[in-house]
Amino acid sequence: MLICQAVIYEMPAQQAEIQLDESLFSRIAAGDKDAFLTLYEKCSSVIFAYALSMLRSRADAEDAMQDVFLKIRGAAHLYKPQGKPLAWIFTITRNVCLMMYREQAHTAQLPEEEQVEDLGLDRIKDADDRLTLEKAFTILPQDTCRIIMLHAVGGIKHREIANLLKMPLSTVLSRYNRGLKKLRAELEGML
Repeated sequence: MLICQAVIYEMPAQQAEIQLDESLFSRIAAGDKDAFLTLYEKCSSVIFAYALSMLRSRADAEDAMQDVFLKIRGAAHLYKPQGKPLAWIFTITRNVCLMMYREQAHTAQLPEEEQVEDLGLDRIKDADDRLTLEKAFTILPQDTCRIIMLHAVGGIKHREIANLLKMPLSTVLSRYNRGLKKLRAELEGML
């Protein structure tokens, strides 16, 4: 209901911020399965949402998420604690998605309308939020969807999104707000 509230009632989405213990990576590097499971439980939905916003296909986003966790497991020993473990994870996710996108550029793809039908939004528990996000994917530009997904679904702060996407904070804020206004107008038109 968080996303729907943000769109309809112009309230900011209040999502719990993801807090990661940086020692998880050294434990994962040492083969600790519980540490890996903890990381998966805390980050899987955010990684999926980010991958989905880039790839716009449920199957591709799930594949990307799996690849991301495999890369994290294989490269955990390379993680340097700097207080930003989520940024490191998002960099891996972005690189995996870009690699998948490049590989797909050489093969035939479904038209975008058909891809929207195959979104993995069943992971979103609230039906109103799921419908809002489905609408977002059909009417908003990809970068705006990405910002909304990261903030509303992932609970990532706008400043962190700006750093992650290498955009000015003002651009992130304006795209987020314009996207919500466009969604609000579209949803009001449906009522």
